[in-house]
This record gives sequence, structure tokens and C-alpha cells, in this order.
Amino acid sequence: MESSEAMDVEEQPSPNPTNVKRFGLKNSIQTNFGDDYVFQIVPKDDWSAMAVSLSTNAVKLYSPMAGQYFGEFKGHTATINQILFSGTSHHQVLCSCSSDGTVRAWDTRTFQQVSCINAGSSQEVFSFCLGGTSGNLVAAGCKSQILFWDWRNMKQIACLEDSHVEDVTQVHFVPNEQGKLISASVDGLICTFDTTGDINDDDHLESVINMGTSIAKVGIFGESYQKLWCLTHIETLGIWNWKDGRNEGNFSDARTLASESWNLDNVDYFIDCHYYRESDKLWLIGGTNAGTMGYFPVNYKGVATIGAAEAILEGGHTSVIRSVLPMSKIHSNSPTQDIFGWTGGEDGRLCCWLSDHSSESNRSWISSTLITRPEKTRKKNRHQPY
Repeated sequence: MESSEAMDVEEQPSPNPTNVKRFGLKNSIQTNFGDDYVFQIVPKDDWSAMAVSLSTNAVKLYSPMAGQYFGEFKGHTATINQILFSGTSHHQVLCSCSSDGTVRAWDTRTFQQVSCINAGSSQEVFSFCLGGTSGNLVAAGCKSQILFWDWRNMKQIACLEDSHVEDVTQVHFVPNEQGKLISASVDGLICTFDTTGDINDDDHLESVINMGTSIAKVGIFGESYQKLWCLTHIETLGIWNWKDGRNEGNFSDARTLASESWNLDNVDYFIDCHYYRESDKLWLIGGTNAGTMGYFPVNYKGVATIGAAEAILEGGHTSVIRSVLPMSKIHSNSPTQDIFGWTGGEDGRLCCWLSDHSSESNRSWISSTLITRPEKTRKKNRHQPY
């Protein structure tokens, strides 16, 4: 079943009505039945579609405005670790990487594979990005190596193998300096490379930051994209200036700080961070094992603090939330018809949330036709592939 009718449910009182914005659940979609997870949700540049990666090794395409199901991309034979749209020059192309050792490109009009980069049968591709000074560079984290290909002819042009000693979980080109590549790894290191010219470890490694523990996710933010947020596999948060290697905030007790800032269940894990450039504000997004989620403001200027939850999304998920796609800003008018965003989780659901601007925000909906999922033994570690 790809969508479902809605029914009214009673809205619960806000835990802190004066400071917290609550978001009504507009709709939820059961992507699959059984034990399938939603891993990641990414938007097309023009918001005409959103791609959703699943634990079935497939990617599904939906409308973010209506929740309409468009179709499915099938071909990967192992876990899909990352998906992204290729950008404005190839706006009809969705890309994905997998533990099957490939980076694949898909046509979103025909749902057919249009190209495939093979890193080798013994490789797993944990992360990838598109960019470089020419815009045609594909960088991928393959075990402890970073491999590079030319997007135009799919030929491998470089391999960095001395900078990391464990799996590379993240690679990102810096948005306003496309020649700079930032990588992060299970070895706790964040490396910055210059990818212009002939790429090699000796001449192109510019700086190394040591987070001290296995890194799950990093993001580049700030008015001039000079800062990094870093989430680890033990749910700690670090804020860094990647240009000078300065640590601007170290939240080793992030879960405790977030849990103390609302009166709901303890925050069990962090999903992501969200940066709003117009107000230079960063939120840490945390969730509970029962499926409640909160946006916690991060103050890293001066005394490092995590503030009280400014938004709470509750009643849509019944299990761990894996991905968040914000469509509107918490403190600005939304151009997206009052939809705050989408979430996906280990219950196989996609949930659409109304923003606080909506005339319907005093109501919540949840599908009357979603199946009750059987109890099962949870995986000890929610992170893939670790």
C-alpha cells in the first residue's frame, strides 16, 4: 500500500505550551510491510519529488506536496547507504551508493538505471558526493579509501588510501569551494583535501581534525560554509571550524542535555542537524525509541548549550526515526503550503507534518489502514553499516 486515507485522532497537550511548537501529523504512508526500514529522504532541487531509500535495497519516488507514489528504482543487491539528486545540470538524475560496491545513476522519468560506477566486488561504498571544480568529480568513501571518478566517462582517476585507517562514513564537497573535499571516518578523523590537479595523499591532504570517536555524520554550515557539525556513533556532537581546525563546541553529554530540555521520554539517539542560514541558527534533531522527535537549538557561541526543544513531532512513528526532510523553516513563512516536512523510520512509515502556520495545525491525522507491526527484536545498533 502506497498511501492511505486519514482519520482524526485526539491531539495530546503540549509538554510546554509557551515555548514549544507542535506539528500536526497530516498524513502517513506505509512504504512496505514486514520489517522494512526507511533509511533516507532527499528532495529534488525544485521540490517536485523526493526520493526515499529503503532496507529492501530499493529507492521509491514520491511527491512531497501530495504524498503521491511515482515509482521505484531497483538494482542494488545490498544496503543502500546514501542517495542524492545530481543537481541542476542533471536534474532528472538520482544517484545512489551501496554496500554492493556500486554508485548508480537513475532516470527519474523512466525509473531506469542510466549509468553505474563499480568500485569492485570486495568494496562497500558508504558515502559519495558529486562536485569538484569542474562539477564532474565523483568522490566516494569505500572502506578506508576515498576513490574518485570522472562523471563524464566513469573512469577512476585517483585513490586516497593513507589518510583514513577505517571506513569512510562521509564525503562532502564544500558548497562554495567545490575544490575542497571533507571526509569523516570510523577512525574519528575529519580530513580536508584539495581535489584540484592530480589528487594524492601527500600533496592534497590539507588538514586533519580528530573527533576522538567513530563519526556517523557531518554537515557543512555557516554563512561562508566554514563550520562543521559532527555527530558520532555514541551520540555526541562536535562543532568545528574546518578552515583553522578550531573546536567551537564539544557536547559529549548531548543526549543528557537534550533529554533535560523537555518533559517527554529521554532522547535515545540523534538523527541529524538542521541549519537555517537566514538566522544563522543550528538545531540538533533527536528522537526516542518510541518515535517522538524534537528540534533542539544548539548554542556554540560562548557557553556551549543545547536549548529547550523548539518543535516536537509526536504521534506519527512507532519506532526509531531514521531521516528528516524539513520543507519549511521554523521561524519563517513557508513557501510549501504549510508542510513542515517529512520523516521516515524503522516502522516503514513516511510521515508528513503540518507547520505551525497551517489553519489545520490544531488537528492531527493518522492513517486508519496502517497495519500493526509485529513485535520483533530490535537491532542493537541502529547505524548502518556499523
